[in-house]
Amino acid sequence: MTPRIDFAALEPGAYRAMLGLEQYLASSPLPAGLRELVALRASQLNGCAFCVELHRRRAGNGGESGERLALLASWHTSACFSDAERAALALTEATTRLGPEGVPDAVWKEAAAHWDDRQLAALVMTVATANAWNRIAVGTGLG
Repeated sequence: MTPRIDFAALEPGAYRAMLGLEQYLASSPLPAGLRELVALRASQLNGCAFCVELHRRRAGNGGESGERLALLASWHTSACFSDAERAALALTEATTRLGPEGVPDAVWKEAAAHWDDRQLAALVMTVATANAWNRIAVGTGLG
């Protein structure tokens, strides 16, 4: 895609606010590798090529295996992901693709079985931030 506008130059305050969310997430209690997997999965669902490549590269640089990155889109059936990761990815998908019932209670309860409240808050913010970046990138022609 050809970029339509330079969002960061036109709206530097909004761009800085988004970077502030990234700074919060970097210091959150959610493991960095999981944050990248979650952001990558949300980006896959949203069709943001720019963000998919960004998070794939970050995850790989953080030590994530090529096999797990290749299998992320089929995490439901892959043995490569732990139960805790599966719960986080299920919450990512439910939050990214909100249906009429919102995030199903069963999805939330499974995530809560693996992550404490602070980690859940960081997980929700990771998904929300990834979705916001995806929409900015796709909307402006970057992704």
